[in-house]
Amino acid sequence: MFEQIEKYRKPGTLITSNTSGIPIHFMSEGRSEDFQKHFCVTHFFNPARYLKLFEIIPGTQTSTEVLDFLAMYGEKFLGKTSVIAKDTPAFIGNRIGIFGIQSLFHLVKELGLTIEEVDKLTGPVIGRPKSATFRTVDLVGLDTLVHVANGIYENCPDDEQHELFKLPDFINKMMENKWLGSKTGQGFYKKTDKDILSLDLNTLEYRAAKKASFPTLELTKNIDKPINRFKVLVKGSDKAGEFYRRSFAEIFAYASNRIPEISDELYKIDDAMKAGFGWENGPFEIWDAIGVANGIEIMKAQGLTPANWVIDMLASGNSSFYTVKEGATYFYTIPNKIQPSGSEQPKQTKVPGQEAFILLNNIRESKKVWSNSGAIIQDLGDGILNLEFQSKMNTIGGDVLQAINKAIDLSEKEYQGLVIGNQGANFSVGANIGMLFMMAVEQEYEELNIAIKMFQDTMMRVRYSGIPVIVAPHGMTLGGGCEMSMHADKVVAAAETYIGLVEFGVGLIPGGGGSKEMTLRASDLFRKNDVELNVLQEYFLAVAMAKVSTSAYEAFDLGVLQHGKDVVVVNKDRQIAEAKKHALLLAEAGYTQPIRRNDIKVLGKQALGMFLVGTDQMKAGKYISDHDKKIANKLAYVMAGGDLSEPTLVSEQYLLDMEREAF
Repeated sequence: MFEQIEKYRKPGTLITSNTSGIPIHFMSEGRSEDFQKHFCVTHFFNPARYLKLFEIIPGTQTSTEVLDFLAMYGEKFLGKTSVIAKDTPAFIGNRIGIFGIQSLFHLVKELGLTIEEVDKLTGPVIGRPKSATFRTVDLVGLDTLVHVANGIYENCPDDEQHELFKLPDFINKMMENKWLGSKTGQGFYKKTDKDILSLDLNTLEYRAAKKASFPTLELTKNIDKPINRFKVLVKGSDKAGEFYRRSFAEIFAYASNRIPEISDELYKIDDAMKAGFGWENGPFEIWDAIGVANGIEIMKAQGLTPANWVIDMLASGNSSFYTVKEGATYFYTIPNKIQPSGSEQPKQTKVPGQEAFILLNNIRESKKVWSNSGAIIQDLGDGILNLEFQSKMNTIGGDVLQAINKAIDLSEKEYQGLVIGNQGANFSVGANIGMLFMMAVEQEYEELNIAIKMFQDTMMRVRYSGIPVIVAPHGMTLGGGCEMSMHADKVVAAAETYIGLVEFGVGLIPGGGGSKEMTLRASDLFRKNDVELNVLQEYFLAVAMAKVSTSAYEAFDLGVLQHGKDVVVVNKDRQIAEAKKHALLLAEAGYTQPIRRNDIKVLGKQALGMFLVGTDQMKAGKYISDHDKKIANKLAYVMAGGDLSEPTLVSEQYLLDMEREAF
């Protein structure tokens, strides 16, 4: 095929392949010098939209210019983690990842665990996807996994764990039966009309799935961050503890022995596992969390040994693979690769490419300005502060509202601008509904009124402060998180942002300025001689149907993000740095405090009548429940501006008071 391509390509044209199995020298053999100079592998992970790993593997003749371009393009325009790898079987991600899965295939039988138990132990509790191990194999397809494992077995005869890549009997049997996972309707799990069955690996028959639980996991329930759980998990005295000691010992030993075979730098292995397999922490980060010396002890107990460079590292006085200093991450550089001039001691080197990013993990403590139980304020430099939520799932309660006000106070006094952003799994799942529910149950309506007023006032401060406020949403940005974004001077959203006003889903209307803001935005779109009701109806339905965008781009269609004002960043790692840039631009352009709006056109009875007839028909047609009708009518009253006899111009405060009363 490449021979055919070469007949027609212009010199200088890039040629790349997405193979994960064919060695590059086979593909570029016999090609011209210019072809080889512009040829390499660009290996994506599926689904490419969600998995960030982008492995770039040069041939012997590939020019460094081409590599630099592809690494930059992948990171900046595709939102990827670009990792330059070597031309070794399965490259970095699959070599370590498939080893990890194969290791579990053997462990599950040895320890007498069920597939549900392994999935419980290898899922979110250790910072990995919900699909964990066996469900992931079902999604990817057992045949794909077998193909890669066989490729490693055949092409890596000198691998010290060579025999581990041999497929266990139960895998061979599943391949014979064509139980390949989701694509064939059954794999390790099988979905029936009523429920999900799981495969018994001893009998190879399907049975009802059993709930898995372990005492060791109970000990980590109050530890929020997976990285802080590993120390506890490896000490477990039950089967879970034994599983973690065995599996971590194997992956630590294997990963350390792959240097310099698949990579000269340890951080590339961690980057590949995080970006390609959705792990929150790579093997060397987990090892650091357990303690390097402690990890070696665990290995010894399993009859395993790490690579010699790890022993040398400890002997040289380096007790960890990574350190954070001066706001940057440094990694241990293995001697004989990069030796500091005039020094016998190996050193730690800055992980490259951090200049384009602001990583909050690196500055959380060193640049802290203020904190409370729900949030922390950091100095990003150049007169810009960042407010990072720290509550469970980044919910917005009293402590977070206090922190927003404090951050604005500090910014107005001593700084130039504020970014509200974090690097958790989700930006915010909204207000602390549990707290509001308890107030309602206790009929503490005065307290509830005060709480909602505080929420509204804080959102209005986000809009009407004396400094630019940039909100940087990503992942789930629901309810109050969405309202905060809508009140920002500018939103710098990650492409993967799922944003919307979802309060209808819990039987409420948006009460933190969301109902007001949707009315205001509809009003701004009214055009002379246009049918204004149609515009308002679109915005009403977005709230009443609790619509959530499936990406930041779709949020523009819902009216939650605004063209010409808000921007989208494809690479989430760049988001805080990008938000800081926009805060500085606004500040330096001479930002002045906006004037509160009192020119919002509401349509009164004309709109209210249409909405009430609509909800009545939907109730009669059994499309909605009594409560759906009740809250839709409440929202209609707010967005119509009340029972006014004709269209009228009103203030934001007028709408906020109506919204709060209805809420």
